[in-house]
Amino acid sequence: MAYNGANYCGWQIQPHSPSVQETLERCLTLKLGHPVGITGCGRTDTGVHARNYYAHFDLETGIDDCDELAYRLNVFLPSDIVVHRIYEVPSDRHARFDAIARTYHYYIAKKKDPFHQDDAFLYTGDLDVALMQQAADILKEYTDFTSFSKLHTQVKTNNCTIMEARWFEQNGLLVFHVKADRFLRNMVRAIVGTLLEVGKGKMSIEDFRTVIEHRDRGSAGESVPAHALFLEEVEY
Repeated sequence: MAYNGANYCGWQIQPHSPSVQETLERCLTLKLGHPVGITGCGRTDTGVHARNYYAHFDLETGIDDCDELAYRLNVFLPSDIVVHRIYEVPSDRHARFDAIARTYHYYIAKKKDPFHQDDAFLYTGDLDVALMQQAADILKEYTDFTSFSKLHTQVKTNNCTIMEARWFEQNGLLVFHVKADRFLRNMVRAIVGTLLEVGKGKMSIEDFRTVIEHRDRGSAGESVPAHALFLEEVEY
Protein backbone atom coordinates (compact mmCIF):
# COMPACT_ATOMS: atom_id res chain seq x y z
CA MET A 1 0.00 0.00 0.00
CA ALA A 2 0.96 3.68 -0.12
CA TYR A 3 -0.24 6.76 1.67
CA ASN A 4 0.16 10.50 1.92
CA GLY A 5 0.65 11.10 5.63
CA ALA A 6 -0.31 14.79 5.71
CA ASN A 7 -3.72 14.18 7.29
CA TYR A 8 -2.66 11.46 9.75
CA CYS A 9 -0.87 11.15 13.07
CA GLY A 10 1.23 8.43 11.47
CA TRP A 11 0.58 4.76 10.81
CA GLN A 12 -0.26 3.60 14.32
CA ILE A 13 -3.61 4.11 16.01
CA GLN A 14 -3.55 7.03 18.47
CA PRO A 15 -6.34 8.30 20.74
CA HIS A 16 -8.24 11.30 19.36
CA SER A 17 -6.18 11.52 16.15
CA PRO A 18 -6.77 9.93 12.72
CA SER A 19 -4.21 7.29 11.71
CA VAL A 20 -3.61 5.25 8.58
CA GLN A 21 -4.00 1.99 10.52
CA GLU A 22 -7.36 3.02 11.96
CA THR A 23 -8.65 4.14 8.56
CA LEU A 24 -7.61 0.91 6.85
CA GLU A 25 -8.96 -1.31 9.65
CA ARG A 26 -12.30 0.47 9.52
CA CYS A 27 -12.61 -0.08 5.76
CA LEU A 28 -11.47 -3.69 5.92
CA THR A 29 -13.88 -4.46 8.75
CA LEU A 30 -16.72 -2.96 6.75
CA LYS A 31 -15.90 -4.91 3.60
CA LEU A 32 -15.32 -8.27 5.32
CA GLY A 33 -18.25 -7.95 7.71
CA HIS A 34 -16.33 -8.56 10.96
CA PRO A 35 -13.58 -6.82 12.97
CA VAL A 36 -10.10 -7.09 11.42
CA GLY A 37 -6.85 -6.00 13.10
CA ILE A 38 -3.91 -4.98 10.92
CA THR A 39 -0.21 -5.18 11.78
CA GLY A 40 2.05 -2.77 9.90
CA CYS A 41 5.71 -3.12 8.96
CA GLY A 42 6.58 -0.25 11.30
CA ARG A 43 5.54 3.12 12.63
CA THR A 44 5.76 6.31 10.62
CA ASP A 45 5.54 9.67 12.40
CA THR A 46 2.88 12.31 11.96
CA GLY A 47 2.95 13.71 8.43
CA VAL A 48 5.41 11.14 7.04
CA HIS A 49 4.51 9.41 3.77
CA ALA A 50 4.97 5.85 2.47
CA ARG A 51 5.35 4.82 -1.16
CA ASN A 52 5.62 1.11 -0.39
CA TYR A 53 4.22 -0.02 2.94
CA TYR A 54 3.40 -3.58 3.96
CA ALA A 55 0.89 -4.83 6.52
CA HIS A 56 -0.70 -8.16 7.36
CA PHE A 57 -4.00 -9.34 8.84
CA ASP A 58 -5.26 -12.77 9.89
CA LEU A 59 -8.53 -14.38 8.83
CA GLU A 60 -10.17 -17.65 9.84
CA THR A 61 -11.14 -18.28 6.23
CA GLY A 62 -9.52 -17.34 2.94
CA ILE A 63 -10.47 -14.57 0.53
CA ASP A 64 -12.12 -15.70 -2.71
CA ASP A 65 -10.74 -12.84 -4.81
CA CYS A 66 -7.94 -10.70 -3.37
CA ASP A 67 -7.86 -8.39 -6.40
CA GLU A 68 -11.58 -7.71 -6.02
CA LEU A 69 -11.13 -6.93 -2.31
CA ALA A 70 -8.28 -4.51 -3.10
CA TYR A 71 -10.49 -2.80 -5.70
CA ARG A 72 -13.40 -2.51 -3.25
CA LEU A 73 -11.13 -1.11 -0.54
CA ASN A 74 -9.72 1.54 -2.87
CA VAL A 75 -13.22 2.67 -3.80
CA PHE A 76 -14.01 3.18 -0.12
CA LEU A 77 -10.65 4.47 1.16
CA PRO A 78 -9.88 8.21 1.10
CA SER A 79 -7.85 9.50 -1.83
CA ASP A 80 -4.63 9.72 0.23
CA ILE A 81 -4.44 5.94 0.86
CA VAL A 82 -4.17 3.25 -1.82
CA VAL A 83 -3.89 -0.55 -1.56
CA HIS A 84 -1.69 -1.83 -4.39
CA ARG A 85 -2.18 -5.52 -3.80
CA ILE A 86 -3.55 -8.10 -1.36
CA TYR A 87 -2.16 -11.64 -1.36
CA GLU A 88 -2.03 -14.68 0.90
CA VAL A 89 1.15 -15.55 2.81
CA PRO A 90 2.02 -18.40 5.22
CA SER A 91 0.50 -17.95 8.68
CA ASP A 92 3.90 -17.44 10.34
CA ARG A 93 4.84 -14.43 8.19
CA HIS A 94 4.97 -11.08 9.99
CA ALA A 95 4.95 -7.68 8.28
CA ARG A 96 7.14 -6.08 10.95
CA PHE A 97 9.40 -8.78 12.35
CA ASP A 98 10.23 -10.44 9.02
CA ALA A 99 11.42 -7.19 7.43
CA ILE A 100 15.19 -7.22 6.93
CA ALA A 101 15.66 -3.67 5.61
CA ARG A 102 13.81 -0.39 5.21
CA THR A 103 14.68 2.53 2.94
CA TYR A 104 13.74 6.17 3.50
CA HIS A 105 14.21 9.22 1.28
CA TYR A 106 14.22 12.82 2.48
CA TYR A 107 13.62 15.48 -0.18
CA ILE A 108 15.05 19.02 -0.12
CA ALA A 109 14.06 21.74 -2.59
CA LYS A 110 16.91 24.15 -3.27
CA LYS A 111 14.62 26.82 -4.71
CA LYS A 112 10.98 27.75 -4.31
CA ASP A 113 8.82 25.29 -6.25
CA PRO A 114 5.02 25.37 -6.03
CA PHE A 115 4.87 21.72 -7.12
CA HIS A 116 7.01 20.51 -4.23
CA GLN A 117 5.79 22.70 -1.37
CA ASP A 118 3.96 19.73 0.19
CA ASP A 119 6.55 16.98 -0.30
CA ALA A 120 9.96 18.66 0.00
CA PHE A 121 11.72 20.83 2.58
CA LEU A 122 12.67 24.22 1.16
CA TYR A 123 16.24 25.28 1.92
CA THR A 124 17.72 27.92 -0.37
CA GLY A 125 21.06 28.51 1.38
CA ASP A 126 24.42 27.16 0.27
CA LEU A 127 25.24 23.56 1.17
CA ASP A 128 28.50 21.63 0.83
CA VAL A 129 26.97 18.36 -0.35
CA ALA A 130 30.37 16.65 -0.68
CA LEU A 131 31.03 17.34 3.00
CA MET A 132 27.53 16.13 3.88
CA GLN A 133 28.31 12.88 2.05
CA GLN A 134 31.52 12.45 4.06
CA ALA A 135 29.49 12.78 7.23
CA ALA A 136 26.83 10.38 5.93
CA ASP A 137 29.52 7.76 5.27
CA ILE A 138 30.44 7.88 8.96
CA LEU A 139 26.96 6.64 9.91
CA LYS A 140 27.85 3.15 8.62
CA GLU A 141 30.68 2.91 11.17
CA TYR A 142 28.29 3.02 14.16
CA THR A 143 25.31 1.09 15.49
CA ASP A 144 24.14 3.12 18.52
CA PHE A 145 22.07 6.07 17.30
CA THR A 146 20.74 7.39 20.60
CA SER A 147 21.77 10.90 19.51
CA PHE A 148 19.22 10.76 16.69
CA SER A 149 16.36 9.12 18.60
CA LYS A 150 13.28 10.78 20.02
CA LEU A 151 13.55 10.90 23.81
CA HIS A 152 11.61 8.59 26.14
CA THR A 153 10.61 6.01 23.54
CA GLN A 154 9.80 2.48 24.66
CA VAL A 155 12.42 0.50 22.77
CA LYS A 156 14.82 -2.08 24.14
CA THR A 157 17.82 -0.85 22.14
CA ASN A 158 18.89 2.14 20.08
CA ASN A 159 21.14 -0.02 17.92
CA CYS A 160 20.59 -0.05 14.16
CA THR A 161 22.71 -1.20 11.23
CA ILE A 162 22.84 1.40 8.46
CA MET A 163 23.69 -0.24 5.14
CA GLU A 164 23.43 2.75 2.81
CA ALA A 165 23.55 6.52 3.34
CA ARG A 166 24.03 8.83 0.39
CA TRP A 167 22.99 12.14 -1.14
CA PHE A 168 21.94 12.51 -4.78
CA GLU A 169 19.99 14.89 -6.99
CA GLN A 170 16.71 13.94 -8.64
CA ASN A 171 14.41 16.18 -10.69
CA GLY A 172 15.95 19.30 -9.19
CA LEU A 173 15.66 18.04 -5.60
CA LEU A 174 18.44 17.08 -3.21
CA VAL A 175 17.63 13.63 -1.82
CA PHE A 176 19.01 11.80 1.20
CA HIS A 177 18.78 8.02 0.79
CA VAL A 178 19.22 5.84 3.87
CA LYS A 179 18.73 2.09 4.28
CA ALA A 180 18.92 0.20 7.58
CA ASP A 181 17.65 -2.93 9.29
CA ARG A 182 15.52 -0.75 11.58
CA PHE A 183 14.97 2.92 12.46
CA LEU A 184 14.30 4.74 15.71
CA ARG A 185 11.52 7.29 16.22
CA ASN A 186 12.46 10.55 14.48
CA MET A 187 15.86 9.10 13.49
CA VAL A 188 16.00 10.03 9.80
CA ARG A 189 14.76 13.57 10.36
CA ALA A 190 17.32 14.12 13.14
CA ILE A 191 20.13 12.73 10.98
CA VAL A 192 19.19 14.97 8.06
CA GLY A 193 18.95 18.01 10.34
CA THR A 194 22.43 17.30 11.66
CA LEU A 195 23.88 16.64 8.19
CA LEU A 196 22.51 20.03 7.12
CA GLU A 197 24.53 21.62 9.92
CA VAL A 198 27.61 20.03 8.33
CA GLY A 199 26.59 21.28 4.89
CA LYS A 200 26.10 24.83 6.22
CA GLY A 201 29.60 24.81 7.70
CA LYS A 202 28.31 25.01 11.27
CA MET A 203 29.55 21.52 12.20
CA SER A 204 32.76 19.77 11.19
CA ILE A 205 33.15 16.11 10.23
CA GLU A 206 34.76 15.41 13.59
CA ASP A 207 31.96 17.27 15.36
CA PHE A 208 29.47 15.01 13.57
CA ARG A 209 31.35 11.94 14.74
CA THR A 210 31.36 13.32 18.29
CA VAL A 211 27.59 13.84 18.14
CA ILE A 212 27.10 10.13 17.44
CA GLU A 213 29.54 9.05 20.14
CA HIS A 214 27.98 11.32 22.80
CA ARG A 215 24.68 9.40 22.53
CA ASP A 216 22.86 12.58 23.50
CA ARG A 217 19.94 13.92 21.46
CA GLY A 218 20.73 17.42 22.67
CA SER A 219 24.07 17.43 20.85
CA ALA A 220 22.55 16.70 17.43
CA GLY A 221 20.87 19.15 15.07
CA GLU A 222 17.17 19.97 14.95
CA SER A 223 14.81 17.58 13.22
CA VAL A 224 13.75 18.63 9.75
CA PRO A 225 10.00 18.79 8.92
CA ALA A 226 8.10 15.52 8.45
CA HIS A 227 6.32 16.36 5.19
CA ALA A 228 9.46 15.69 3.10
CA LEU A 229 10.13 12.19 4.45
CA PHE A 230 9.04 9.07 2.55
CA LEU A 231 9.28 5.39 3.44
CA GLU A 232 10.36 4.19 0.01
CA GLU A 233 10.76 0.43 0.37
CA VAL A 234 10.65 -2.50 2.78
CA GLU A 235 12.59 -5.69 2.07
CA TYR A 236 11.81 -9.21 3.28
